Amino acid sequence: MQKIAVLGLGKVGTLAAELLHSAGFEVTGLDNAAREDAPAYATRVVDVSDANALGREMAQVDAVLSCLPYHLNVGVATAAHAAGIHYFDLTEDVPTTKTIIELSKSSKGLMAPQCGLAPGFVGIVGADLIERFDECRSCKMRVGALPQHPTGLMGYSFNWSPAGVVNEYLNDCEVIEDGVVKWVSAMEWVEKHVIGGMELEAFTTSGGLGTMCETYKGKVANMDYKTMRYPGHVKLMNFFFHELLMRERRDEAEDILVNAKPPVNDDVVYVHVAAEGKINGKLAREEFVRAYYPIEINGKSYPAIAWTTASSVVGVIEMVRDGALPGHGFLKQEDIPLAALLNTRTGASFAGGAV
Repeated sequence: MQKIAVLGLGKVGTLAAELLHSAGFEVTGLDNAAREDAPAYATRVVDVSDANALGREMAQVDAVLSCLPYHLNVGVATAAHAAGIHYFDLTEDVPTTKTIIELSKSSKGLMAPQCGLAPGFVGIVGADLIERFDECRSCKMRVGALPQHPTGLMGYSFNWSPAGVVNEYLNDCEVIEDGVVKWVSAMEWVEKHVIGGMELEAFTTSGGLGTMCETYKGKVANMDYKTMRYPGHVKLMNFFFHELLMRERRDEAEDILVNAKPPVNDDVVYVHVAAEGKINGKLAREEFVRAYYPIEINGKSYPAIAWTTASSVVGVIEMVRDGALPGHGFLKQEDIPLAALLNTRTGASFAGGAV
């Protein structure tokens, strides 16, 4: 795997393309709009919703990374499957992943969705903690991508895809409770967290576990994923989506929210993963708690949500190229060794951030 196309050159896609180029890949960036700058890698204007155009592009590369909105990923995955190349994406959308799992059953290349932060890195960390126990009774995964200096009652800025945020706030969430796989409502099960003296609230959101419930059913009695926000956020979001019925007008909801809370550069990503169980017959708890801030890469400053997301997927792509991961079928995030990811050129960025 040497030639790779990156679809969607927003903040994450642009950084992912730069990181892949730095890691020795031959990168082609594809987007609906022309770039004003001249990056070190090739770029082309392509209608990413055009199946024929995608097919032509897929025939020229060994792999594709989709950094597009989740609703376009099935089309890209289908084109990659037809071309027999590797496929990677950042989606949290459960139906999209189910479609890709079906494609992987007859794929010549590797189908690897959910390679971002959550799902993605948080699941890799969760699996690493679970493996430390002889018997694991619970694994709780929490991620919060937040402005460092929140304003207003909502205390939030839309540094991530607004379509993705709305999707995970409204779609049902898969969990394991007392050994049973269940679907529960989003924006529920609210709990308090304190990380480095910062008080946060966590609540259920869709898609963060990826395929982990299927993998750990019968092995871990309790497992769930929650998004962390500043206190009061979830109450306002429940009012906005449910009492004002904005859940029935998702496109309009996205526009309203982004207009009210545009992205910021000074953000922070909190990751809190905790597992409990028995080690050598004794009850124990293992935790991974980090706060990641903006960093400089190749002379440019990147928000925490951008570099954590891009670094996760690029680290995985490096591992596939180097033979540390399978080259065909479906890749589960929980099958990726954390130590090996941290040992890659790009994944090493996660080694810092201790609280």
